[in-house]
Amino acid sequence: MRIIRFLMGDSVPVLAAVLDDSRVYVLPQRDFLELVREADERGISPLAVVQEAIADAQPIPQRMEELPLLVPVEAPEVWACGVTYERSRDARNYEATGGKLDVTTFYDKVYEAKRPEIFFKSTAARTVGPNRELYLRSDSNWQIPEPELGLVLASDGRILGYTVGNDMSCRDIEGENPLYLPQAKVWRGSCSIGPAIRLAETVDDPYAFQITCRISRNGTKVVEGTASTGQLKRRYDDLVAYLLRDNQIFDGTVLLTGTCIVPPDEFTLADGDRIEIEISGIGVLVNPVKSQAVKSVTV
Repeated sequence: MRIIRFLMGDSVPVLAAVLDDSRVYVLPQRDFLELVREADERGISPLAVVQEAIADAQPIPQRMEELPLLVPVEAPEVWACGVTYERSRDARNYEATGGKLDVTTFYDKVYEAKRPEIFFKSTAARTVGPNRELYLRSDSNWQIPEPELGLVLASDGRILGYTVGNDMSCRDIEGENPLYLPQAKVWRGSCSIGPAIRLAETVDDPYAFQITCRISRNGTKVVEGTASTGQLKRRYDDLVAYLLRDNQIFDGTVLLTGTCIVPPDEFTLADGDRIEIEISGIGVLVNPVKSQAVKSVTV
């Protein structure tokens, strides 16, 4: 069971459920968090609330892919984890050492450490949904998408569902100095989530998600990679526990769990590229890439 948001009629946001046979049912709740609150107040699961709501309803004629989709949840905050996969560690080492992979770095240390790397990524106002433009940072020459599984969390750390996330990254800025991480990760149009939330209770094994990333340029596929969340070094509950440690989070917070798909080292995104990130059982998050005008700065 997946939950989506889309615009109906005169740009009215609507919540809907998508069944595994692709039928789409409009729900009475205004958003995902209202659905969760109702389930908590009634002492039942979000899935039970949805099943009750659609029991006597008729599906709409459109498929999910035909709808003007929005972010499935307006996440008050998006956080992200780094170096949680071996491939990510190797890529970070390449950036930091100029390709000297036999040199031990702090990325090796954090990969093996008990404490994970967790950083702030985005807010609701900065996060875009499916088919919305992601922007290239104007002062970077080496930029890539980072396809990641996102955990949709309650304020107490419960995993409510799973979504697809794109943690855009500037490899040259982070590689120049790790203290530049916020600038390598956070800028206008650097984060997207969607197209749906897979309810956690409908997932048998969250470490069996298959992730695929495709990048197209001028209609031609130039990058494709696949991975599995089974390659994740850490457990989701461990990542969530560290996010909550001496920290307050809010209902609907999304935690991106790291990437295992990194394009070839010679690749960088360009204006007009199209990024597709697919996670089995959730859907395909599609975003076009745009350059943004450079604003003159007086120093």
